[in-house]
Amino acid sequence: MARTRARRPQAAAAAAALALLATACGGGSDGGSGGETLDVWIMEGTHPDATAYFDRVAEDFRDETGARVNVEFVPWADAHDKFTTAIAGNTLPDVAEVGTTWTPEFAGAGALMDVSERVGSTDAYVPGLTEAGTVEGGLYGVPWYAGVRSVIYRTDVFEDLGIEQPTTWKAMREAALTVAEERDGMTAFPVPGDAVYQALPFVWGSGADIATRSDGRWTSGLDSPEAREGLSFYTGLATEDGLSSTGAATWMETDLQDNFISGDVAMMIGGSWTPAAMLEADPGLKGKIGAFPIPGPDGGYSPSFLGGSHLTISNTTENPDLAWSYIELLTDDANADRWAEATTYFPGKKKQLEPYTSSDDPLVRPFAEQMSEAGRGLPATENFGKVQGDKVLEAMLQEILTDEATVEEATSRAAEEIEQILNKDS
Repeated sequence: MARTRARRPQAAAAAAALALLATACGGGSDGGSGGETLDVWIMEGTHPDATAYFDRVAEDFRDETGARVNVEFVPWADAHDKFTTAIAGNTLPDVAEVGTTWTPEFAGAGALMDVSERVGSTDAYVPGLTEAGTVEGGLYGVPWYAGVRSVIYRTDVFEDLGIEQPTTWKAMREAALTVAEERDGMTAFPVPGDAVYQALPFVWGSGADIATRSDGRWTSGLDSPEAREGLSFYTGLATEDGLSSTGAATWMETDLQDNFISGDVAMMIGGSWTPAAMLEADPGLKGKIGAFPIPGPDGGYSPSFLGGSHLTISNTTENPDLAWSYIELLTDDANADRWAEATTYFPGKKKQLEPYTSSDDPLVRPFAEQMSEAGRGLPATENFGKVQGDKVLEAMLQEILTDEATVEEATSRAAEEIEQILNKDS
């Protein structure tokens, strides 16, 4: 699962960082008027006061439908196993929060209901989130909330060196080169080998895809000239320009954050939740952190991974109408606003995102713009979880960063592995 968060425009920059992401059938058939109970699974840790929040939603739901809601909070670390066990035993709840990267897997297993007809047009939602919930033309996950990654930088360093916010890849490289020349001991732009979501914008920004499906078969674009150009630029920041550090070849995203907090990093790709975590760890960074959307090669934005959660309906629910009513309530404007304020994640509807894209907060607006204009999901197939589990993309990056393979060699191997995995049993 991706770790994702956003903040309400009015929230202070030092808002507390919350726990990060990474990701019994109920009811009768009388439409909720007979004292039914709807069973719901919600992931634990996203909201600091989740019990009070869902108690309030349950009160409103009972007033509207006459039905009760039984919410079970499931820790993210245990959730995937709990889902697979419930799918095997036909014991899923009526409604469940599902991480966006899991939705295709569970839909492929036949566990989730296609809600396309209930949703109708998906124009109201952020495109990257509906893409992540769409399998074989059916929509199995209703976008609920998400976060996104953009570029985070030290405003004091940029100001001292007269660096403007970069708007192209070349300008971003030149900014990092300036930092490297003028700030001994500071890593200008670390390239982490164990943090794939930092690399994907350079694949997508170049015009390539991890994998696409045509005529029933998946084909990886990682070995395309475009992807190789983007990855060569990104990894070249380390291997050719020396703007990263040797140790970063095995860094995870948390290592980026820790080194930025300690003052050792000038610019990095990080999540919309990251500034709040940094400021909580070191309040002295207030006013010294800035952000901007990841630039495209020649301007515009490079797409960045959207990670968050869908709301899903189990295929075994006895009352899909009641389940759908609950999802509508959770995603209405009032509850979406309350959820975003408390969790620092962005809502999944375009209209609900607008206050954030027009925010005056310099640590909110860039991420919201990134999500609104250039968010992307992973290949929507149940088999992509194995690509992640086998760390195919991480191995590709680390081979390049440690000079074990050229970009051409590493991308060829990764593309071949991805195609083998995605096309298995297809």
